[in-house]
Order: sequence, then C-alpha cells, then structure tokens
Amino acid sequence: MQRPANMGERNVLNDEEVAQREKQAQQQAAADGEQFAKNEGGSVTINPPGYWVERGKVNRQASMVVDPPNGRIPPMTAKAQQAVKDLRGGKGPGDHFPKVVDSWDDFDIYSRCITRGIVSSMLPTLYNFGNDIVQGPGYVAIRNEMIHETRVIPIDSKAPHPSANVKMYMGDSRGHWEGNTLVVETTNLKDQPGVGGGLFTEAATLIERFTRTGPEDLSYDLTISDPNVWTKPWTIHFPYKMDNSYPVLEYACHEGNYMMLDSLIGARDLEKQGKSTRVDRGPAGGALPAR
Repeated sequence: MQRPANMGERNVLNDEEVAQREKQAQQQAAADGEQFAKNEGGSVTINPPGYWVERGKVNRQASMVVDPPNGRIPPMTAKAQQAVKDLRGGKGPGDHFPKVVDSWDDFDIYSRCITRGIVSSMLPTLYNFGNDIVQGPGYVAIRNEMIHETRVIPIDSKAPHPSANVKMYMGDSRGHWEGNTLVVETTNLKDQPGVGGGLFTEAATLIERFTRTGPEDLSYDLTISDPNVWTKPWTIHFPYKMDNSYPVLEYACHEGNYMMLDSLIGARDLEKQGKSTRVDRGPAGGALPAR
C-alpha cells in the first residue's frame, strides 16, 4: 500500500529493484509448493499452505498510494486517532486475528464476514479477489468476489444521494462519464474502521476513476477524502488486468467461517479450566505452544 520511506517521491522501481522483487517472487513460488505452511525455522505453522494464496505479478509501480507524492498515507487528525482508540469502550478496533477471543467483537468486520468495505473490496487480498464490472443502460454494477459485495451504480451525476442520516458499509455511489473515464462518487459511508487506520465520518467522499487503457487493461484510481480523519486527501492507483477465464463464484463467507466459531468455543473451554484465553502465537504465526 505505502512506499518505503527511503524511496521519497520516486514511484518507479529501477532494474535492480525489479530484479530483487522477481527473486523474492521466485523464492515465494518455491515456498508455495510446500504441502504445509512453515515458519523461518522450518516447523509447521497453523497457517494454510502457501499454494492457497494468489500472488500478483511484479511490475515497476513501487506503491499503490501515488498521492501524496511520497506514497505515504497522510497523518490522521488527533480527533480521529482518539476516535479509533475509543472504539469498543476504549479497547480500540477489533482485529482480523485478535490477541484475545473474549467476545465476537474482538474480531474485525472482515473476520465476521460483514464486509471488507468499499476500498479494500476493490483491492487484492490473499485469494478470491476477483472483480466483475458490468455495464447496462443507465447503470454500472461492480461485483466483488470477497466478501460477496455488489454495487449497482446509477450513471447520473445529478441523481441525489440519500439523506446524510442513511449510512452504509459500501456507501452510496453515483457515476458519470468524463470522456472515456467512468467517475464514481461515493458518500453516506458508515463509520467503519479499516482503510488507512481511520474511521469514515459524514465528511467522507470517495472518487473512483475507471479508464480503459488497452483491450485487457483498466486503470483504477481512488481518491479518499475525509478532512475529519486525514490531514489531506490521498489517492491509490491500481492496474487491473482482464481475465475472461476467471469465474467469480459465490464466496460463502458465513457458511465457511469456522475460525471465529471454533476460536470462541475454544476460549470458553479454556475459561472453564481456569486458563488464559490470550492467543499465544509462535514466530511467523507458528504452532501454538504447549499449555
């Protein structure tokens, strides 16, 4: 997401840096061929094997954040930082892999299969991150494979948004064309934790720009603006590649979410035995230590 600080405002990798990333990709591909996930010490971990993960291809773009020019997410305001800390009665936001499992709200909304949110849903994750974009008369629909989100976007810049009192995890989107670029404005975002470490407020506006740059290439640019949260707007650029052979299947998140249920059941069993429910993980997500 963010550019290494030592690269400054340079967002294009040189030949040496590309070669280094390609070498890392080759090493990762070899590790992905292992039947079991292992940590640096070679012991089997609690993670799934690497071949479950869908890897991207190396390109010369150094970071997804392209504005500010240094490729770094702008600082959050002091008020926003405090709002994040105050979540869940002062415990802060839930985690994808929480350190304790005292309650369902120790997990974030992603682990609870609610949503990845509009920003994360448009960007790659571990697997099943296909996006299907369909255009029809007066509308564009964007379907995100993980976690089964679909936005139906009217192509009418004059169509009013709902009342500001109506908040949604994916917000309310309106689109219009600027030449060959589809511009989508989204407001009415729920104050969900996630992207950039912040929370959206009533001032949040997202501007997406979709531009076809070739028969199989789509340029995606997203500007995130919320003056109550970040000290300045910031922009992400991501290159999409069409794959007509990729089927977007149902992502049955709730039906397959054994992790959350098993974690809560296991923690309650530990409580009955008078043991700690803190999640103790070894190096690199290694095997749980003996209790």
